[in-house]
Amino acid sequence: MHGQGYVVRVAGPLVTAKGLEKPMMYEVVRVGELKLFGEIIGIEKDLVYIQVYEDTNGLRPGETVEPTGQLLSVELGPGLTNNIFDGIQRPLERLREESGEFLARGFSVNALDRQRKWHFVPLAEAGVEVEGGSFLGEVIESSTVVHKIMVPPNVKGTLQWIAGEGEYTVEECIAKVELPNGTLQELQLMQRWPVRIPRPVKEKVFTDVPMLTGQRILDVFFPVIKGGTACVPGPFGSGKTVIQHQLAKWSDVDVVVYVGCGERGNEMTEVLIEFPELKDPRTGGPLMDRTILVANTSNMPVAAREASVFTGIAIAEYYRDMGYDVALMADSTSRWAEAMREISTRLEEMPGEEGYPAYLASRISAFYERSGFVKCLGSPERTGSVTVIGAVSPPGGDLSDPVVQATLRSVQVFWGLDQDLAFARHFPAINWLNSYSLYLDRIGEYYNKSFAPDWLKKRNEAMVILQRESELLELVRLVGYDALSTEEQLFLETARSLREDFLQQDAFDDVDSYCSLRKQYVILSSILLVHEIILDRIRKGEDYGSLIANPIREHISQLRWLKEEEVPDWKQMQDSILKSFSEEVKAHD
Repeated sequence: MHGQGYVVRVAGPLVTAKGLEKPMMYEVVRVGELKLFGEIIGIEKDLVYIQVYEDTNGLRPGETVEPTGQLLSVELGPGLTNNIFDGIQRPLERLREESGEFLARGFSVNALDRQRKWHFVPLAEAGVEVEGGSFLGEVIESSTVVHKIMVPPNVKGTLQWIAGEGEYTVEECIAKVELPNGTLQELQLMQRWPVRIPRPVKEKVFTDVPMLTGQRILDVFFPVIKGGTACVPGPFGSGKTVIQHQLAKWSDVDVVVYVGCGERGNEMTEVLIEFPELKDPRTGGPLMDRTILVANTSNMPVAAREASVFTGIAIAEYYRDMGYDVALMADSTSRWAEAMREISTRLEEMPGEEGYPAYLASRISAFYERSGFVKCLGSPERTGSVTVIGAVSPPGGDLSDPVVQATLRSVQVFWGLDQDLAFARHFPAINWLNSYSLYLDRIGEYYNKSFAPDWLKKRNEAMVILQRESELLELVRLVGYDALSTEEQLFLETARSLREDFLQQDAFDDVDSYCSLRKQYVILSSILLVHEIILDRIRKGEDYGSLIANPIREHISQLRWLKEEEVPDWKQMQDSILKSFSEEVKAHD
């Protein structure tokens, strides 16, 4: 290890030091008597700039700086799920057990429990050639996740020895690989990886498989693919966190990584209290068994916000390499950008727009580029994905904010939250007129082939009706509702039904919180079929008032509250609608 240095200047989370021999960018150091956790983020001649991830109160010039020779890294192995870490991967529950309710500065424990033994089952045999990503064995990590023990990405050679089935800690040797230079590399259940370096893959591949969320407005109108990117910008109180929670609960992925990046402590507390009590809809087990939480709330050191984002994405990539579909929720990247702005200011860098660093867009882009649907390294052949969904909290909901604009250039799906909808108690408060998904054509073809041949057509029909409603409401403000033709009144009525019976969804209702693809199709198709029938009838001169009063419309409005098994299939619903209007004609005659 190279020699120590000493502190020259302290400026909040930023420390200037000198005297270090051969410092490395992004090297982890320990600062002062308390050995505060820091990272070198700048080198200028004989000065280094250290980003400290803890409170620097009381730190003074002259204190020592100890280099570790390691980049900021995460420990990857069994024990990550059903756990909560801070931004630098310290397990908060064990920190509380060892240091009390208030975390002592400089206090640290290993991310993975060194004492716990895991039941290892070998999958490889001695004598075979292995490379990064090859499976060595597996461990049952939770009721949901089978943890694959892999060769680290930078190791390649001949497997000389592998441990038999049994109980091992994460530090015990379970395999030995002879490298091309003849040396033996010992492997454990755990491995380390620098958080700022993307884990390598064999190939990123094209996919059209949607990440189903159970949220009607997302799955039908603005879907995201597995391995895709999405952002949820919106003002305070518009429902960003609720949407993130819903996605974490209901998305059809194998592992969820939820990063609370600079959000209020009460929001993360809600996650910690609620998630352990939730049941996984796919397995019936605890949802936490496939969830990893990274918490860095607004009252934690500002510098750690950046670390928490990279910690989360590195863990997500690790599970992706096992062949799992992973969803990463970052709430909120605006707080991360604010941390970058503060550090940049203290480094006296030339500011960009609104004081953010000039490299803001490239940092955000680099983060979202770590998503993707990939062919994983090693054997057996497999695919995995990381879907990244970031909430953005621009001041006052201003979508021209630099963070929002930089994010929109990096993602393919935009779920724009609307404060007016939130005030009207319409949730999710996603504005269907300015949101978009660039995956729509791909996913539409997938839906058409695998579910219903007219899925995309019906989605587009519904969108036309909603856009027509926006135009007609402007006309109503000028001339009044009664001045509209019956056809125009029907469009407004159908749009209201789409908004209230389809787009609106109650996240806190046991039934309406999640909606299957089948149920979504039945509700949407029913609304559109009724619209089509009434439109045809009024064009033939029938009375609009009696048509719109048909009781089948009330039945359709109740579909969202029915349990999945109670919802009729589309053929049955179609017959009921046609019969209802046929009986109405007979009664009229």
